[in-house]
Amino acid sequence: MESKRDIENRDDVFTLVTTFYSEIRKDKVLGPIFNKRLTSKEIWDVHLIKLTDFWETNLFNIIKFNGNPMKAHQETDKAMNYGITQDHFVDWLGIWSKTINSLFEGEKAELAKEKARRMSTHLCVDIVKHKPKTTE
Repeated sequence: MESKRDIENRDDVFTLVTTFYSEIRKDKVLGPIFNKRLTSKEIWDVHLIKLTDFWETNLFNIIKFNGNPMKAHQETDKAMNYGITQDHFVDWLGIWSKTINSLFEGEKAELAKEKARRMSTHLCVDIVKHKPKTTE
């Protein structure tokens, strides 16, 4: 069996991000959420570069990312009629880990999985916190 190498540079991060979102777009649960918000090839292309910046920043401490993930996820939840749940984050994280495992192995690959676990927890809690209060 051929061994995989670790995530080493921006090109590797871009490969990870584009492979991952290719899977996300096809996913029966997550695909509709992303495809509703990212409605054209041009918007997807910009999003993939932004997410490559995000992960390059997080994995290599190369400051390139400029954005507010909490706000973006809150806006997405609102656009989906506040229907995003913990299960969506579990699915996202499963596809992320599976994608990493299919492409890479090593310290940075494990770091990418760990950072995604922590980030998904924080984003999920934040989304729940910002859902409108219901009166019963």
